[in-house]
Amino acid sequence: MAGGPQISFLPDGRRLHLHHGPIDLIVEARGAGREAALAAAARRFGTILEELVAELELLRAPVGEGLPPRGAVAREMAAAVAPFAPAFVTPMAAVAGAVADEILRAMVAAGPLRRAWVNNGGDVALHLAPGEEMTAAMAGGGRIRIHAAGAVRGVATSGWRGRSHSLGIADAVTVLAGSAARADAAATMIANAVDLPGSPKVRRRPARDLSPDSDLGGRPVTVDVAPLSGAEAAAALARGLALAEDCRRRGLIEAAFLALSGQARVTGAAQIAEITETTSKESVDA
Repeated sequence: MAGGPQISFLPDGRRLHLHHGPIDLIVEARGAGREAALAAAARRFGTILEELVAELELLRAPVGEGLPPRGAVAREMAAAVAPFAPAFVTPMAAVAGAVADEILRAMVAAGPLRRAWVNNGGDVALHLAPGEEMTAAMAGGGRIRIHAAGAVRGVATSGWRGRSHSLGIADAVTVLAGSAARADAAATMIANAVDLPGSPKVRRRPARDLSPDSDLGGRPVTVDVAPLSGAEAAAALARGLALAEDCRRRGLIEAAFLALSGQARVTGAAQIAEITETTSKESVDA
């Protein structure tokens, strides 16, 4: 493709920056296999966008429509969103997380690592060897400590102020799950559910008016939210929390943190009980 992959180290000399079209990754690793892992990340990154573009029409279609995708990343995207059917969702809801997962798999296969992560615009795939831990910084403040002994290997955040369009009004929804793809899909759907349907305080526009190629088509996405009362924020959060708790009961996620207008709700509190403002442990922004 024109304007091919750009691969370089950031000024700190440790984190690798991988950029190609809409994909922008920050990659890091610790352990004896670090150099091999970073080289593997660069190699795998070289073709990943072309693979997705080849199936883009299918990936923009609602889950369950058409033939199953063929590529490894595309299949992971479809699998991550499938549990949310029959609600409207396309595999694109998991694209950032699935790309992060795929690059991380290539890294882990290349050599022994103690810790590694791939940050795709705030959706993060994590590798932790036994006994290791790291922290993830949440949107809006606070850090989540993640242990190797736990099930969390992916963190994702969604909301109407983010880089992707949202059907809801959440300021931020951060989800912890077993993979970045699963976290990405769930964060998208939970953020969509944080809503006040019909409220005049929420301004929306058809997604295609903002992004002609959006997988959301003519569905109205949030472009502005007027100041909400405490009761309004609580009502919107309750809708999102209900879906988050259902996702946790079904084993789709480990935990979720929902924020709107200065209020917050949590499900899976045991998983994120170690939220802290500062930490001496290594951290990665999520």
